[in-house]
Amino acid sequence: MIPSTPPLDRPNQTAARTSRPALIAAWAVPTLVLGQFALIAGIPVAVVLISALRDPRSPALRWWAGALAAIYAAPLAFWLVGPSSAPSLSKSMSPVVTAFVVATGVVVAIAHHVLRGRSGAPAREQAT
Repeated sequence: MIPSTPPLDRPNQTAARTSRPALIAAWAVPTLVLGQFALIAGIPVAVVLISALRDPRSPALRWWAGALAAIYAAPLAFWLVGPSSAPSLSKSMSPVVTAFVVATGVVVAIAHHVLRGRSGAPAREQAT
């Protein structure tokens, strides 16, 4: 008869990892902002924020994703509400703000990689 329980020496590595769409979205934010598609970068920012809030295992990632959303929302709000005559969000953002959004996006993407590697590693068992 075949046992119905999985062996104990193989941990479930896929359950503890961050999602691949969230990782792709995290790298898409700085890429889109640098490529002068800052308004479209709001979609990956939302994906990163939602995936970080839904994952209860990584509170540090929640803070970084929240910081990315806040840093992205500030120039977006200034562009929408302010008296700027810039035709796009990318044209409205100064190089300093662009660098700040890109740097935060890169940090969030690296945090996804670090947390993905940490949580996907098999747990060490002590010899008894």
